[in-house]
Amino acid sequence: MIFWIASYPKSGNTWLRALISSYYYSEDGNFNEKNIKRIGQFPEKKYFVGFNYNSKIVTDTTKYWIKAQEKINRDNRLRFFKTHNVFGSLNNQPFTNNENSIGCIYIVRDPRNVITSIKNHYELNDDQAVKWMTNENNYIFDVKNLEKDGYSDFQFISSWKTNYKSWKIQKKIPIKIVKYEDLLNQTYVVFKEIVEFINTKTKNYQKINNTKLKNSVNSTFFDKLKDYEKKNGFSEAIQSKKEDKKIPFFYLGPKNDWRKILDKKIETKINKAFPAEFKELGYE
Repeated sequence: MIFWIASYPKSGNTWLRALISSYYYSEDGNFNEKNIKRIGQFPEKKYFVGFNYNSKIVTDTTKYWIKAQEKINRDNRLRFFKTHNVFGSLNNQPFTNNENSIGCIYIVRDPRNVITSIKNHYELNDDQAVKWMTNENNYIFDVKNLEKDGYSDFQFISSWKTNYKSWKIQKKIPIKIVKYEDLLNQTYVVFKEIVEFINTKTKNYQKINNTKLKNSVNSTFFDKLKDYEKKNGFSEAIQSKKEDKKIPFFYLGPKNDWRKILDKKIETKINKAFPAEFKELGYE
């Protein structure tokens, strides 16, 4: 069965996967990039092998979302999967269902900080980034392999608001909403709650290993991950469209404080775009 690690892009998904993979896929809880790679992304081309779809049509893989997950689940093993996809249907095709999914951790982050990371990652200016985050029809795909793979890795992300709401209001699978800010401020406490939630929903009755938990937290602090990328590179970093280099994946992390770096006009636009969600999440 699939356990989702879901989020809007640049909201802490990679950090959360680093924590989870360190705890569940290592002997001692220490971070290793090979372990985070064990958490796959869905949708992704390799899961649609054998299905008759047109990779040149943006949304054509949607008709095989469920069949691909059924194929993944044939051996009935627990698997973590990252996704930025909304929870819902596209072209009358549901993204997932309770026959294939056992639970989800959804990590949400203040969009006034998300926008700074979006600008860096996708090389956008302020206005482009606001439009990107408020676009209800927004989607992402593997740009570097577009000519070869088409839209095989298509993910329908919609807007920041719709992405968050789609997972929050669904009733098909158990979900725990985690605020990035809470995970940042009380990493050990919040991560322990996450592990407890995962273990409960997956019927893992082993006692939590506090030593592994501490190692998972200590080995995945932002500065350590940033240093790791400087020395070794990082597989999720993408190629710049403007220069012959990769864009650093670990950018500002905890130093990404909208109060200090966000243009006032952009702050106002973001505030006006998501007032109900700001109130609900305490981002006012």
